[in-house]
Amino acid sequence: MPQQSYNQLRAMLAITKGSFKAIMRNPSSVAFSIGFPLVFILVFGFIGSGGPSVSFALANRQDTANVIIRGLLKNPMMHLADEKDTAAIRKDLERGRIAAVVTLDSTQSAAGFRQYIVHTQTSSASGDKYPILKLALAQTFEYAAEEHMPVQYRPLIIDELPMIPGREYKMIDFILPGMLGFSLLGAAVFGVAFVFFSLRQQLVLKRYFATPISKLYIIMGEGLARLIFQLLAAVIIIGIGRLVFHFTLIHGWLTFLEMIFLSLFGLIVFMGFGFIISSVARSESTIPPFANLVTLPQLLLGGTFFSTDAFPHWLARICEYLPLKQLNDAMRNVAFEGAHLTACGKQLGILALWAIVTYAVTIKVFKWE
Repeated sequence: MPQQSYNQLRAMLAITKGSFKAIMRNPSSVAFSIGFPLVFILVFGFIGSGGPSVSFALANRQDTANVIIRGLLKNPMMHLADEKDTAAIRKDLERGRIAAVVTLDSTQSAAGFRQYIVHTQTSSASGDKYPILKLALAQTFEYAAEEHMPVQYRPLIIDELPMIPGREYKMIDFILPGMLGFSLLGAAVFGVAFVFFSLRQQLVLKRYFATPISKLYIIMGEGLARLIFQLLAAVIIIGIGRLVFHFTLIHGWLTFLEMIFLSLFGLIVFMGFGFIISSVARSESTIPPFANLVTLPQLLLGGTFFSTDAFPHWLARICEYLPLKQLNDAMRNVAFEGAHLTACGKQLGILALWAIVTYAVTIKVFKWE
């Protein structure tokens, strides 16, 4: 009788099932993948909205040379938004990214002096940013005095233009994608590195290699278990953020599914780092330093807790090449901005390049024993 061919798919699913059970029985995996991100989400969710600085835009970019604007920028809380066209500035205003759009004007006083008028236009989404801007404008009087500017030329009028409608940008809308991204990065790098090193050290991979199942299906089986577990963690994190803190999902379920797809794509990329570390590590004690070398810089520079706009220009440029930064940006664009995956070409492209590089290195260095 002809011998029945070995079912590679069934064998892979059996490995996936066994590996998934092992992950669920490991308290540290559950705590790191779900508990750790949730703690930060709860903390920042209860804090509310706000940020380390308040941005504003100028209707006329040439006003940066004006003593009023120089005085405004002297305040460490104030930040001038990047130069954009009128439509982009209005979009930022509607979404609460900037406190107001400022326009400078002057008029002839009754005594014959020229006086400045500061026109400001804000939105309902600016929250507590606009009061900070008004306070900073009041403080420009002191700066004008330091510049020996005549009293009659100091701004005496702040003209508030009609408020436009906007959508509030809450802190949870910034923090949740960052913590979700870092959860995916940490679990993929540490989880894959430790598990595959352990399997190799205990000769489990060597025994797998002696079975009829192909090498690719062995790796896919172990990797699939981690993908399923982390996607479940992503669902829990997004769900709690939405139900408890009203995390913004512009298009509802469609946005949720797009975030899950981004999570899956990011996981696949980040697992490549784990495969490399598990192969180059000589012992379990060397895995944490290698893993931290990959994860810690991205935690600090990947826009997890605060925007990279606060960094010097040269450092912000470097951050743009970090995979976690691109994943965080893509998730925020999809969740709050209402963009779809087709509008995240830059982020997905950089992540794809990282995937090509990491898995090319993995093929070269991966060891079975």
